[in-house]
Amino acid sequence: MNTHVGEPRRPPFNAEAARRLREALGMTPENVAYGMAAAFGLRISPAMVASWERGEDTPTSTELTALAGALWCAPGELLGAPGTLREYRLALGLAADDVALRIGMERRAYERLEDGGKWTGNERQAAALAEALELPLPALIRFTGQDAKLTELLTSAVTTRWQAYVRPVGKLVPLPKERIQEVLQELHGDYQSGMAGTLNWGGGEGADASGKAGRAFLAGILADFWERIGR
Repeated sequence: MNTHVGEPRRPPFNAEAARRLREALGMTPENVAYGMAAAFGLRISPAMVASWERGEDTPTSTELTALAGALWCAPGELLGAPGTLREYRLALGLAADDVALRIGMERRAYERLEDGGKWTGNERQAAALAEALELPLPALIRFTGQDAKLTELLTSAVTTRWQAYVRPVGKLVPLPKERIQEVLQELHGDYQSGMAGTLNWGGGEGADASGKAGRAFLAGILADFWERIGR
């Protein structure tokens, strides 16, 4: 893929989907290029359309919108799995203005958020953001800057008494209390049994192994939590 400093950020393009959609419509790259020019005024060569489909280059956000129009599909159908806030927005074909309006945030503040800025909104705005962009819960927690706090709570839950952290975790993760209890108890049990198992090796080697195992477990605790929640 060709990228240069100063180029617009490019969404995670699904080259195979673009080719498949074009062929399903019985179109050639020339037809697609013509459609993008006629409807959106974008002069894209058929060779560039073919390059996108081969994964050699990717369209910009503006080009993606035009390509989706030419292929009679939603922009999201041409994207891979979104990973950033901007990619979630592009997948739904929404403009930054629209999202900012829906969540009650100034456009510049929202754009700073897309650029990796710190979340400054309130709980109502966070809920509106999740609804507007159809965010899965792990993504919402990450984009609103709560992942570090959640990791801290989970770490304390497995290393001390998990029961004391059901309510704090529940304030961050709006899931049934019973489900949170179940997952915290599982994490706590696995962590404690792992630590005990390595300590049983005896001597200094056991303590060292226990420390390594504990650090490894805690390093992946957030991902482990979401996996168990999803399970």
